[in-house]
Amino acid sequence: MTPAALYFIAPLTFATLSKHPVISSLQDGDTWNDHVSLGLWADLMIFAPATANTLAHMAHGLCDNIADAVYLSARCPVFFAPAMDVDMWNHPATKKNIELLKSYGNHEITVNEGELASGLIGAGRMAEPEEILDRINHFFELKDLKLTTNLAGKTILITAGPTYENIDPVRFIGNHSTGKMGIELARELGKRNATVHLVLGPSNIDITNLTQNITVYPVTTAIEMLQQAENIAQIADIMIFAAAVADYRPETFSTQKIKKSDDTLTIELVKNPDIAKTLSNRKRKDQFTIGFALETNEEVKNANEKLQNKNLDLIVLNSLRDAGAGFGLHTNKIKIYSKNGLLIESPVLDKQEIAKIIVEEIEKQFQ
Repeated sequence: MTPAALYFIAPLTFATLSKHPVISSLQDGDTWNDHVSLGLWADLMIFAPATANTLAHMAHGLCDNIADAVYLSARCPVFFAPAMDVDMWNHPATKKNIELLKSYGNHEITVNEGELASGLIGAGRMAEPEEILDRINHFFELKDLKLTTNLAGKTILITAGPTYENIDPVRFIGNHSTGKMGIELARELGKRNATVHLVLGPSNIDITNLTQNITVYPVTTAIEMLQQAENIAQIADIMIFAAAVADYRPETFSTQKIKKSDDTLTIELVKNPDIAKTLSNRKRKDQFTIGFALETNEEVKNANEKLQNKNLDLIVLNSLRDAGAGFGLHTNKIKIYSKNGLLIESPVLDKQEIAKIIVEEIEKQFQ
């Protein structure tokens, strides 16, 4: 415990709950607390909460308490969960310290938003203990997976979510996709230590706890999604097209809100680029591409036509006629096809489990 922590809770409480001694100073009387041994012993070190003061100490190598000393002696991975008031959190000095810590290889556990100790509302709340535990579990899962996966170190492009095609400043053409399937794929690939580039259309899914090897590029329209994906495609080993891209967009955009006048309104639509087809037809021989087909009729026929016409290596089919599959749900049911036919069919499962099935099949097929 740092000296400041002692003002919040007594060491006896932690000692009672953990059934281990609590160290809060570099020495107790004539006894030296061996911070070097502690730093070498640990498999993982977590600063929770990590105050602005502690972050500054860590970033600049200051060492006037036991936590600092153990940190500077540690050879294990280090995580920090910041906690402070909103203005402290937003201060450039804090941001710079966090960037320094991350550049040293430390892992940030992102803050939450909500009511703070000052009574203000904003960013700066420490992540919930359950969130911190999930992040730590994920870290050790990733370490185990790195030993067996052939996706470690690979660069992966994922498109996800809907696109919104603007009619005027307040209206758009869109669909019910939430982006959850693509986000879960990004999480699962992140566990396998791949470098993931997620091009994400408008989505309300919480992505604040994605790992550092996942970079998110927010976009709105199909044209924006294509432009961003084209840049990443040049370096990608694998491209996964999970986005529900609008097939058409308004030919013209009204800069003013369209007023209600006549009983009918005609809007001319023009075809959007097919992102999966465009990029898959340009792929190098060493690139691997996966598409998605959400169908309502003649599902297998339509999916296999897309597999061929878009030059994909795999296609993931789901049908709106299957209960538990489709947009806005936490579950899905899929079939995966290659050009040699059906590879796997799943029952209705949570999308997190579906993502694992898809990624494991990619591991088998990608060489």
